Amino acid sequence: MSTSRKSNISNSYKTVPVLTKERGLLHVLYQTKFGRIILWILIRPTFSKIFGSFLNTRISKLGIQRFIHNHDIDMSRFETRKYRSFNDFFTRKLKVMPMVKNDVFTSPCDGKLSVYPISHDLILSIKGSKYTISSLVQDKEIAEYYRGGHCLVFRLTPDDYHRYHFMDQGVILQSKKIKGVLHTVRPIAFLQYQVYKENAREVTVMETEHFGVITQIEVGALMVGKIKNFSKKEFQKGEEKGMFLFGGSTIIMLVSKEQVNFRDDFTDNTKHNLETLVKYNDVLEKS
Repeated sequence: MSTSRKSNISNSYKTVPVLTKERGLLHVLYQTKFGRIILWILIRPTFSKIFGSFLNTRISKLGIQRFIHNHDIDMSRFETRKYRSFNDFFTRKLKVMPMVKNDVFTSPCDGKLSVYPISHDLILSIKGSKYTISSLVQDKEIAEYYRGGHCLVFRLTPDDYHRYHFMDQGVILQSKKIKGVLHTVRPIAFLQYQVYKENAREVTVMETEHFGVITQIEVGALMVGKIKNFSKKEFQKGEEKGMFLFGGSTIIMLVSKEQVNFRDDFTDNTKHNLETLVKYNDVLEKS
């Protein structure tokens, strides 16, 4: 990354603690014997596909207002229109798209961000679970490229904007789908499961103009059986890459060594078990 590039950025972002204790349904599913029996059924992609089909129906619109209330969603950010179904609402667009910030590393999405250094043995410790880079992408050659780099984890929750965008211009070198199950991406699941290794996901290797080869992994989650990536070979910064249908979900981004000088508060927050709240197009590198 060129040291001459400058970015305009706020002094600090809000943070939230990583909570591994849950009440209600998730507590029952992940921390009781009976719940884990039910969980085995719920995390199957077939169940998610059936549930997702219902959320595409007109009758599913009846749940929209309650969902907005329960998750305290700020609808002033989003386009005002009548939605055809719950999934049409869930993948809603922003009312005003932020101005593209060229030549700086920006967030591809809304989310709760954690930034992890990739150790020289290519092992990550994410919320108590150990991962190898090769287990995330299922490709040892791609994994090797990121030795000593950084792994960015954007955890999306139901209140977030669920479309995601290219963070630079470039070309797609490789993409693939990895089959798996669909655990929740809320921290409670990390106590017992290697969620990002087990969940269904899509891997895209991109050669970008300013930040080298970036690998982006979209991870499905409980009730999120659909990761919808648009078919592209070349892309411009700010173009939509895809969207998640209903539920929480995660985007993992692998950045190679010395390409980006990320803000210290992101890595410091991660070390202290805090996630940093970011919005699409926020600048993530130091000024």
